[in-house]
Amino acid sequence: MVASLPTTSAPARVFVSAGESSGDLYAGELVAALKRDWPRTEWFGCAGPRMRAAGVEAVADIASLAVVGLVEVLAHIPRIYGEYRRLLAEIARRRPDFVILTDSPDFHLRIARRVKAMGIPVVYLVAPQAWAWRQGRARQMRHTIDRLLCLFPFEEPWYRERGVNARYIGHPLARLVRPRYPKAEWMARHGLAPDKPLVTLCPGSRVGEMGRHLATVVEACGLIPGAQFVLAVPSGYQKRAGPEYFKERNLPRSIQVIEGETWDALAHASVALAASGTVTVEAALLGTPMVTYYRVTGLSWMLGRWLVRVPHLTMVNLIAGRRVVPELMQNEMTAQRLAAEAVRLLSGPERDQMRRELESVGAKLASEKDPIERAAEIVREFFDEQKL
Repeated sequence: MVASLPTTSAPARVFVSAGESSGDLYAGELVAALKRDWPRTEWFGCAGPRMRAAGVEAVADIASLAVVGLVEVLAHIPRIYGEYRRLLAEIARRRPDFVILTDSPDFHLRIARRVKAMGIPVVYLVAPQAWAWRQGRARQMRHTIDRLLCLFPFEEPWYRERGVNARYIGHPLARLVRPRYPKAEWMARHGLAPDKPLVTLCPGSRVGEMGRHLATVVEACGLIPGAQFVLAVPSGYQKRAGPEYFKERNLPRSIQVIEGETWDALAHASVALAASGTVTVEAALLGTPMVTYYRVTGLSWMLGRWLVRVPHLTMVNLIAGRRVVPELMQNEMTAQRLAAEAVRLLSGPERDQMRRELESVGAKLASEKDPIERAAEIVREFFDEQKL
């Protein structure tokens, strides 16, 4: 860990916001790092369990923003707009020294524009993937974001060429992702057979993603012989979705739901069936062979494919620069295809080859400095500059 640098002053209050579980993790870690030098600063915003544990007052909960898809979001606009107005009203009332917005660009870039108009500086953690689609966002960001913190090395020059004050920090997951328990202990804790292949299911951290993916993933499990299955969900998921969520969807008893232990569930798995997103990066860092997939509405898919300008849709393949893991997107996501890819990895030499390739992906995500400490360093320097 890089030692924190003491500052001569501290902000009275900071607004910090995330819109999904990965952003909650990064923002929570960043707040914890900053609080070492700013112990009396007031933190408030849109928070999940990690941010609340770090001391952020939750004006809104990240679960209220966790929607994916160009069309899927339409039904949730009234609720999201209500949260948007409530957060802006709280920012206007408390007047923070600056704001930290984390990922979720559809929501947070709108917040940034309004906050900047109030004269409040903006730090943005996790650069939007404007290099992949909606490149015009960079023009807006040039005028509304004071510091953009990038997780991938190619993002800083891309944004700087477009006038955005971007800084590469490295990927926090490269240092954060670790199993909590040894394999034998973890398997015993959950009554799993140590001599039987384990397939970990990660159909999505959002309820909407789970709803689109779960039935197909469960059907695929019935086509994978000789394996045992766990369904990994984030902390608090069943409370948000409802205590009867999985029962109502007839989840077989042979699939055990494990909450808040995704890194262990991935690290100790033979293969993961993972929805495209942050969890695929986590699996790559843990060296877990995987089959990736994703499904949205037909209209969202059509619009997205028209806008996206990258050769791969799974982040692991984008980082590698080639197809390392299978991508079963939209109509290709069938139970038969998922099961066939999983069986191939469980029974053939491809699994060891994929592990080697995932190791090279992990090496690309490594950085000399701890990314969270580097982010905290940039934020402290930025605050001191505002005071000069």
